[in-house]
Amino acid sequence: MTRRKLGPDEIALWQKVADRTERLNFQETFDPAAYAPAPKPKSKPTVDLSKLVTTYPPKPVARKPGYDLKPTLPDQLQKSPVQMDQKTFGKMTRGKLKPEGRIDLHGMTLDRAHAALTKFVLRAHGSGKRLVLVITGKGKNRDEGGPIPVRFGVLRHQVPQWLSSPPLASSVLQVSEAHVSHGGGGAYYVYLRRKR
Repeated sequence: MTRRKLGPDEIALWQKVADRTERLNFQETFDPAAYAPAPKPKSKPTVDLSKLVTTYPPKPVARKPGYDLKPTLPDQLQKSPVQMDQKTFGKMTRGKLKPEGRIDLHGMTLDRAHAALTKFVLRAHGSGKRLVLVITGKGKNRDEGGPIPVRFGVLRHQVPQWLSSPPLASSVLQVSEAHVSHGGGGAYYVYLRRKR
């Protein structure tokens, strides 16, 4: 493809345009202060010399076993809104109500425990029971101090999530940590909805 050459009248027109233009001076047209405010002066930080003194070798920092960023399960369950009658809820949390059924998930794998819990809760709801006890155990501390924290009691953390998701969510009205007389932190009260 060959380039087309400009004709004499096109060259004359271009020359007229070029004669009327002035070269831009970027130093005059651009003012950085107009677009960006002046930086604030930095204050010099004061150094506390007493904190700089260290002992050699440095002492190891003791790690706490419960360094979850999320609130603990009892705290989460206590902060969740009460869906049931307040008076009955108070009796339940004080251990005054007797569970009508119970399931022990100790020693089960997550898959087996999930299936057993689902079957148990749906059967209890179908038979008209209102309060059942789910025993998970407190769990073993398997955290060996690695960079990634390991949950303390896998079933204990998983059961409330299972109870709040389908198909169990439609049957469960309230989940609460059990009273010490029924297992304390290793068990949950599951208050079921009325059968319709």
